[in-house]
Amino acid sequence: MTRQCPPPVPETGFPLSGSVLAEAAVVFAVVLSIHAVVWDRYSWCAVALAVQAFYVQYKWDRLLQQGNAVFQFRMSANSGLLPASMVMPLFGLVMKERCQTAGNPYFERFGIVVAATGMAVALFSSVLALGITRPVPTNTCAISGLAGGIIIYIMKHSLSVGEVIEVLEVLLIFVYLNMILLYLLPRCFTPGEALLVLGAISFVLNQLIKRSLTESQGDPVDFFLLVVVVGMVLMGVFFSTLFVFMDSGTWASSIFFHLMTCVLGLGVVLPWLHWLIRKNPLLWLLQFLFYTETRIYLLAYWSLLATMACLVVLYQNAKRSSSESKKHRAPTITRKYFHFIVVATYVPGIVFDRPLLYVAATICLAVFIFLEYVRYFRIKPLGHTLRSLLSLFLDERDSGPLILTHIYLLLGMSLPIWLIPRPCAQKDSLGGARALVPYAGVLAVGVGDTVASIFGSTMGEIRWPGTKKTFEGTMTSIFAQIISVALILIFDSGVDLNYSYAWILGSISAVSLLEAYTTQIDNLLLPLYLLILLMA
Repeated sequence: MTRQCPPPVPETGFPLSGSVLAEAAVVFAVVLSIHAVVWDRYSWCAVALAVQAFYVQYKWDRLLQQGNAVFQFRMSANSGLLPASMVMPLFGLVMKERCQTAGNPYFERFGIVVAATGMAVALFSSVLALGITRPVPTNTCAISGLAGGIIIYIMKHSLSVGEVIEVLEVLLIFVYLNMILLYLLPRCFTPGEALLVLGAISFVLNQLIKRSLTESQGDPVDFFLLVVVVGMVLMGVFFSTLFVFMDSGTWASSIFFHLMTCVLGLGVVLPWLHWLIRKNPLLWLLQFLFYTETRIYLLAYWSLLATMACLVVLYQNAKRSSSESKKHRAPTITRKYFHFIVVATYVPGIVFDRPLLYVAATICLAVFIFLEYVRYFRIKPLGHTLRSLLSLFLDERDSGPLILTHIYLLLGMSLPIWLIPRPCAQKDSLGGARALVPYAGVLAVGVGDTVASIFGSTMGEIRWPGTKKTFEGTMTSIFAQIISVALILIFDSGVDLNYSYAWILGSISAVSLLEAYTTQIDNLLLPLYLLILLMA
């Protein structure tokens, strides 16, 4: 009789999860696809980073299951280190390749710095996991050390002294933000989500400081985004620290909150923006928003959609109040109403006026974050009302004190607009799959994730191994995105796919499979991976 061999078990002592392996397989397919397109020493670094992140991910999973992680992370998901670690390096690689083709050396070097920064931040997260794992995982340490040595050696001989200092500055900011925000916000992130979100914030903060000190010239809309993001983060850190020592739910604290918000906005954010753009920020913003008749129509249309979204929230809460159970949660289809509203918001903006959409999304992000501060700190008079209204739309990913899913939805739709290197796009041909880059959020989240969720929950029967997602939902998602691409070709005359249909189909399929297997925030992860694949 033949002896049966047990399934492979990693050093952690935990069996390999089929869903985690499938997620890793999709990520490796994306990494190898980008490697085949770029094929230089930096893409080899990305492959080495992916291999070490795959092994270290199991160490993070073990720490989470045993409760030995340094901070309190979200427990309803795996660590997600591998998919999160690859976002910044892969985006930097495709940016470098695109700007090199366009003949823009500044942004080509900028792409290399983005890739190097992403690798440095990911390696730090790996070292943190290995440092607190007991017993010390010698095999994984050897693999991580070898991959880290390769990356450091190549980057040392590729980056200038100034670029190395810039990478180290971002890494230092990232370390401090990890210690501060993960302590103040327990259970809001997985290790991978913390790596992705805090790494991006660290990079943005460093870029803003650098540009403020060098008085560099640039597009005012770019400075507007940088100042708003950094200003809102600093505001959150300030009030989180302050309200540790005082009750935030009193009227005195609420009045102080509103006064300090005005002081920070008028005394710090606006002067900072004025220093960067050399104009009055408020006058510039008003002139920008109402510059053309098309913009006025778009703003009126978006105001109507925002009103509709508010009415949906009020109607669903009134429906809950009239029902017997006060713990009623909105069904999946109801939550996806907001995805349809967001698609109806972004598509006209992409087609008719992308700069306006860029600025409007930035303003909307600031409003969302401010309202979340009001809800989280119970600031009067809206704090308790917002808590009651938004509790209806919570899901298992909102396990911490913050409600972030709606902010992630906005980020997922906006990042493809914000991250396009416009100087390269102006010179480079927008033909082929790259023409769909601004639509990455619409396709991945607005259409793909929405259709997969609705059809999978209502008609799905065949489940992907190890997940709650269904085969029918994924296939319907791919088909819906293909139909959406056809509609984009019809209604957006600026899009010319130039016979790159196979790459587009493969990109959509890979991201749809990632949606089926990942336990991370798909509103944030899926658009970034589709953006990377389309840019390549």
